[in-house]
Amino acid sequence: MSMLALTRKKGESIIIGDNITITVLSTSGDSVKIGIAAPRHIPVNRKEIYEQILAQNEQAAKTYASPTILSDLSKLIKKQPPEA
Repeated sequence: MSMLALTRKKGESIIIGDNITITVLSTSGDSVKIGIAAPRHIPVNRKEIYEQILAQNEQAAKTYASPTILSDLSKLIKKQPPEA
C-alpha cells in the first residue's frame, strides 16, 4: 500500500475513484474537520471504530464456529426426522 500526501485548504476536495469525495470543512489548530460523500453501500468509519468492528467480528467467528458448537449442531441436524 502506498500513501499520497496532499495539502488542501478549507472548501477544497479530494476525489477517490468515481464516487467518493473528501472535503476539508474547517481547520482549528492541529485539527481538521472533513466531510466524506460516498455511496450508502460503502461503509465509512473512523479507524478506531473499524478496528473494533474487526476485533468483534473475529471474536464472534471464534465463538460461533468453534469445533464444539459445530459438532453439537451437526448432531442436532442428524437427529431431525426427515420431512415427509
